[in-house]
Amino acid sequence: METFLPTAKPLPAFRTLSTAASLRPHPRPRTSTIRAAITRGRKEETVAAVREQLEGCFLLAGIKYEGLTVKQLQGIRDALPETCSLLVAKNTLVGKAIEGTPWEALKPCMKGMNAWLFVHTEEVPTALKPYRAFQKEERVEETNDFVGAVFEGKFYGPGDFKSLETMPSRAEVYAKLLGAIQGPATSLVTTLQAPARDVVAVLSAYVRKLEEEAGSA
Repeated sequence: METFLPTAKPLPAFRTLSTAASLRPHPRPRTSTIRAAITRGRKEETVAAVREQLEGCFLLAGIKYEGLTVKQLQGIRDALPETCSLLVAKNTLVGKAIEGTPWEALKPCMKGMNAWLFVHTEEVPTALKPYRAFQKEERVEETNDFVGAVFEGKFYGPGDFKSLETMPSRAEVYAKLLGAIQGPATSLVTTLQAPARDVVAVLSAYVRKLEEEAGSA
């Protein structure tokens, strides 16, 4: 009887080092690291933008914008005077920008989704009027009100805005002071007892007027 031996299977070929290395998957870029860097960069840009807006700012107010559309926000921006800016930014980033400044008094109202109104003029009532008109037109007085503001280092809550919106304009104070100067002494004393910021504003305007008249003479 013939005996058959099993056929030996060929041994697997050994891969060379170069071949094995070429088969290794190429490392993919760490997308999470890239995203984190981009996010950090955007946050730093936002903080820088807020700090830039604070330069020469007379009043900073927060507005609850939750529920408002992009179109509505743009409409508010278009209605504002050129001396005002509306910026949408996270509370944490605004808080970082105002830290250590008089604007830090605004921190109590940093809750929810806020847009920030930067007023670069002494005519505060004129700056606030466009948003009040928007609230009335869109019927959002209750849902999208001011959450707070800081003016001259003092915090104003939502219930305190009437005093900001009824402040006399520079022209009104100027006329009142001039009338007091031309009138009885008691009228002048009464006028000078007004808030210091009003008197200073009027006197500054009067000095500028005199300088302009002297320059044109």
